[in-house]
Amino acid sequence: MSRFTLAAPCQWEAEIKKSRFLAHATPLAEAEQSQAFLQQVGARDATHSCWAWRIGQNYRFSDDGEPASTAGKPILAAIEGAGLDAVMVVVTRWFGGIKLGAGGLVRAYGGTAAECLRRAERIEIIAQAHGWIQCGFEHLGSVHAQLDHFGARKLNEAYSADGVQLEIELPRQHLEAMLTTLGDATRGQSRWRSLDEAAPHG
Repeated sequence: MSRFTLAAPCQWEAEIKKSRFLAHATPLAEAEQSQAFLQQVGARDATHSCWAWRIGQNYRFSDDGEPASTAGKPILAAIEGAGLDAVMVVVTRWFGGIKLGAGGLVRAYGGTAAECLRRAERIEIIAQAHGWIQCGFEHLGSVHAQLDHFGARKLNEAYSADGVQLEIELPRQHLEAMLTTLGDATRGQSRWRSLDEAAPHG
């Protein structure tokens, strides 16, 4: 089943009963990035900056002083309703003097987040395989050529007396084809060690 995230950060603003609501949404690769994004878009003069994020099965949300479950949960529901993953949304509110009530807050926060996400450009999340390729020095040129061909990204390189180890990441759908091609190009002398499953693959 395909998974989608945002192609780029986006924002959407609405005025509801004199309160200003500003939603900021961004793709979020790691939970550790969430606080940095909150610091980046949260306004010091705002009344509340409520937020939610989801990455796979993990999620968090905050009402930031609004009544419980009236802000963070509706924002999370907007992310789920949009069918998005690896996304964070922060909805900042400047109070305009008119209380909205619990139901009004749910609609305001959830609706602002949902409209922001509806307008955003989305991209498919491509599952990545992550691991090490080991080969002799004499095959390094062939290996590099195949990495480029299969859209692999080199993350690290280590040398030893036995040859070279390359830490790479590539679309999982290309892994088997690349390993077959590498086996032919190196006469079976390259080895693959997955960092996803900690399982060797020759």
